[in-house]
Amino acid sequence: MPAAGGWGTGLGGIGRGRVGEIGVLSVVGIGADGLVGLAPAARAELDRAQVVIGAARQLALLPEEVTAERVAWPSPLVPAIPGLLDRYRDRVLCVLASGDPMFHGIGTTLSRYTEVRVWPHPSSVSLACARLGWAVEEVAVVSAVAKPVERLHAVLHPGRRVLVLSANGSTPAAVVALLRDRGFGASAVTVLQELGGPGERIGTDLDGVSPLNVVAIDCVADPGARRLPRVPGLPDDVYEHDGQITKREVRAVTVSSLAPEPGQLLWDVGAGSGSVGIEWARTHPACRVIAVEPRDDRADRVARNASALGVPGLVLVRGAAPAALDGLEPPDAVFVGGGVTAEGVLPACWAALRPGGRIVVNAVTLESEVLVARWHGEVGGTLTRLSVGRAAPVGGFTGWRQAMPVTQWVAVKEQA
Repeated sequence: MPAAGGWGTGLGGIGRGRVGEIGVLSVVGIGADGLVGLAPAARAELDRAQVVIGAARQLALLPEEVTAERVAWPSPLVPAIPGLLDRYRDRVLCVLASGDPMFHGIGTTLSRYTEVRVWPHPSSVSLACARLGWAVEEVAVVSAVAKPVERLHAVLHPGRRVLVLSANGSTPAAVVALLRDRGFGASAVTVLQELGGPGERIGTDLDGVSPLNVVAIDCVADPGARRLPRVPGLPDDVYEHDGQITKREVRAVTVSSLAPEPGQLLWDVGAGSGSVGIEWARTHPACRVIAVEPRDDRADRVARNASALGVPGLVLVRGAAPAALDGLEPPDAVFVGGGVTAEGVLPACWAALRPGGRIVVNAVTLESEVLVARWHGEVGGTLTRLSVGRAAPVGGFTGWRQAMPVTQWVAVKEQA
């Protein structure tokens, strides 16, 4: 296999050919410098292609000697992929991508449909770090391409360096506004435009920014800025809530009991303010959440809290369990914080839970305690009584004010 290219993961090297014949699709990464920046093997893929698909900006980089038919991606892009692959299945097809196609790129998407052979170009992250003298492995990367810029909230910590992959020329200004509102307005922000091309510019000016840009942030917290660690147990007052919230100390134990791992999906049933699901998602960017909440006012708060705390990708389902659970992707973990005594909720959650998955239920009433005790007797697990006292004024002195105790049931579903 030539060193310049690579096969899609898990599919094996099966040789070159047309998509319609053996399912191989060439994906060539290209930079702002156009063909001059391509390795000879990548250029050869373009020369042999009969059809080249790419963004209009990428196609414009090709000189006349590339004789292939040029097809611009339609919008929306993803739904059009199967039709385009089928339409050109009997012709030699090549797809152009920005930089490294497998880094937040079209190569990853295409690999879900067919075998891909990738010819990467240095990514915008590699180029930005080279210009700034930053170590790539020490930089947090947030993509704002077709994703909310609020994802940036989760990675803002003093002394950290962050690169934001911009959606367009307005992203840098949105980043600066978010930093100011979040208490990181003192951060050094650099905009790197058209990296590697003849129009490359690096500076702090936010006017007339090219759509092809990366935003670099050297994080500095303003005096008094709120610090939000990634570990569970954020202060209750960082959430907008109406009292329906799993309190800080119990929340920390709850997320720990749920034992999140990268890539896993949590159902947060009866989400309230969304605090447990949000802190599950904050443990790792690949952790996913579906929050189920029947009240519209609380569901709106869940969405606002998720955005403000850096996990706007949380999926919100408005409706009451168990009916609202129908058709949802099976979870790796389930937390039931509200509505546990509603008919059919626990049976539906347990049935949907993947083998090896965990369920955590917090009971605060006698009725819910009876229910979890019965489930504990039937399927096992652990029962734990959590009690928290906080110091509070008692006249001219200080005493302990006890919160309502919580009985927590944790169970793991046996492997099939």
